[in-house]
Amino acid sequence: MNLLIIPALPILAALICALPASWYVAAGATIISSIAALVFSLDTAFIVLKTGCVISIPNWISIDAFGVLILLLVAFVSTTASIFSWGYMAQETVDSKKLRLYYANLNLFIFSMLAVPMIQEPNLTWIAVELTTLFSILLVGFENTKEALEAAWKYMLLTLMGAAIALLGFLILFWAARNNLGGNAYTWSTLSLIASKMHPELLKTAFILILIGFGAKVGFVPLHTWLPDAHSQAPSPVCALLSGIETTTILYVILKLLPVFEAAKGVDALLWARVVGLISLGCAAFLLIQVKDFKRLFAFSTVEHMGIIFTAAGIGLGAGHLATMMQIVSHAVTKSFCFYAAGAALLITGTRQISKVRGLIHLNPFSGIALLIGGLAIAGAPPFAVFISEFSIVKAAILVKHWITVALLVFFIITAFFGVMFHINSMVFGRPESPPVAKHKLPLTCKASMLLAIIPVIVLGVYIPPQLYQLLKMAALVLCH
Repeated sequence: MNLLIIPALPILAALICALPASWYVAAGATIISSIAALVFSLDTAFIVLKTGCVISIPNWISIDAFGVLILLLVAFVSTTASIFSWGYMAQETVDSKKLRLYYANLNLFIFSMLAVPMIQEPNLTWIAVELTTLFSILLVGFENTKEALEAAWKYMLLTLMGAAIALLGFLILFWAARNNLGGNAYTWSTLSLIASKMHPELLKTAFILILIGFGAKVGFVPLHTWLPDAHSQAPSPVCALLSGIETTTILYVILKLLPVFEAAKGVDALLWARVVGLISLGCAAFLLIQVKDFKRLFAFSTVEHMGIIFTAAGIGLGAGHLATMMQIVSHAVTKSFCFYAAGAALLITGTRQISKVRGLIHLNPFSGIALLIGGLAIAGAPPFAVFISEFSIVKAAILVKHWITVALLVFFIITAFFGVMFHINSMVFGRPESPPVAKHKLPLTCKASMLLAIIPVIVLGVYIPPQLYQLLKMAALVLCH
């Protein structure tokens, strides 16, 4: 299996989008490319289950269980986002050239995310992460309104500043590693092997810089301020990618480094993970209560879930790492569905203001039910996937007797649940002041993508396929090395 085929697919689709043809060609090429990438990713995942890894170019391009899990999530969310985009973006603009530009940028964004888990040289991984930012900036400001351009500028400013800080951390990490490589290539696996030999002060400095720099991109508090602005202004299928998987793709890089930093004396990386995670979770839980824009509601929910994932990683041991992987999967599939539901509500009502959306289930039953399910699922209600993963995280914290972590996790998760559902309930079942009128009909492709996206949200709440569970356990072991 040649891994290079997978990121090559969106590049080819982007080139097709550049042709002076109808936007239908660009949209079709994007959907076909995404489906093909998903098929190849599934094939790669089955090979990893049998062999442990897939190597395309030794020491440069290969993938392990954790990487292939991220690859699968990127491919799946990209597929649903591409299908959703067809009808949704056609309602947003009728300019064929502008739509082709959108699909070209979308494919480049997808390419950059697919590349991150494949690259084995840490410094090159930093470049791939920066490409995700650069390509997504163009999508955040796509609508070209004052608010969208302001959000794109804020996104660019804060995340590129974070990139510079993270780069310094990666350079210091390489400095710490270079005298201990012993002729081996500088890769993720080599870093894990020589971690205990590296200078602890250099590792400590690198850890802090990378956590701050990439933490700004993930959306950790207090570096999260760009996230609700960008995710409220970007087109909804782009939000599904940004919130559902881009933040997780960058968090993947931080998580890959946790075992390296944990091996250094005087660097309690797991404690840092719990503290940063709980601060982000707690702040987001209370911010959810006062939000007034339903796309910002789901954006703050992303801050919350990034905090939950990082807290789970900080619990450590097998149970904590397995729960981390479960939360990564459940968040990606659920949050992307939430933004499709939000996009559908925006098309139907013509507003993002929570106070102006009432009785959605009567105005458009499909959209109303989707928003209700999305709210319940992302808030952690049973029997959805997030409930299972959050329950597993709390259980893991109890097993290792982190009682403060347990108490704060439960309190913040419950607070976030009521914060989300208070707004969702009023939007779906609230009584409007005047008879509502639908602004647009919900396109068939939007409905189809939402039906596809909701399958794992429901299924993973009641049943985890044996192959996926095995992949989750193998991915969890990566954090234990």
